[in-house]
Amino acid sequence: MDFTDKRVLITGGSRGIGRACAIGFAERGARVAVNYRSNASAATSTVGELAGTGHVMLQADVTDPVAVEKLVAAAVEALGGLDIVVNNAGIWVDHFLEEVDYDEWQDAWSRVLRANLIGPANVSYCAARHMIKHGGGKIVNVSSRGSFRGEPDGPAYGASKAGLNSMSQSLAKRLAPHGITVGVVAPGFVDTDMAARYLDTPMAAEIRAQSPFNRVAKPEEVAAAVFFLASEGSEFSTGAIIDVNGASYLRT
Repeated sequence: MDFTDKRVLITGGSRGIGRACAIGFAERGARVAVNYRSNASAATSTVGELAGTGHVMLQADVTDPVAVEKLVAAAVEALGGLDIVVNNAGIWVDHFLEEVDYDEWQDAWSRVLRANLIGPANVSYCAARHMIKHGGGKIVNVSSRGSFRGEPDGPAYGASKAGLNSMSQSLAKRLAPHGITVGVVAPGFVDTDMAARYLDTPMAAEIRAQSPFNRVAKPEEVAAAVFFLASEGSEFSTGAIIDVNGASYLRT
């Protein structure tokens, strides 16, 4: 998987899966734009670890449509174009139906859908418009095991990721004639900051036992699937959803 001279934008690229993707793309020759929302320190650290030169960090909140348009434009300008986009930014919000009031319920759904579905849709729109004019490209969206099995503690999260899967497959069909592929990676539990709230509790042993490997995924293992979908030769896998959950949830 050689990404020499490829221009890559990664949303939520400063930590976790996004960071692993940034490091891996850079090691393989790409120039990377690391998007972050608020943690400039983490973004600075990540960019500082990237092999090669020409990498940038770009602040933007993907829930803001205007900010998304500016983000993609800034990535194009900084990198001299855009070949690959990884929509990794996302959030989780607990909202137990029996416990939250109606306003909290509305707020959770609004926040999660904006971050996990509408944000990636807008990034994909802006990136694809550029790619259409410049000979194609690749979009990889990071979904979740929860899009298939359901998330009772965070139903908006499960729904947003299911929507992301469907959107990705719709765009895969729409954009293929323009030489643009769209793929999805759907991890289970991954050893990241988002999962730490569970992995640092007595629930950790039960969570690890969900997989026959008796562990959760490493960010680098999720990134490996992203690299495949972003690589030359993977074009006929457009629309595919790759599970990276250690056989903790199997579907047919």
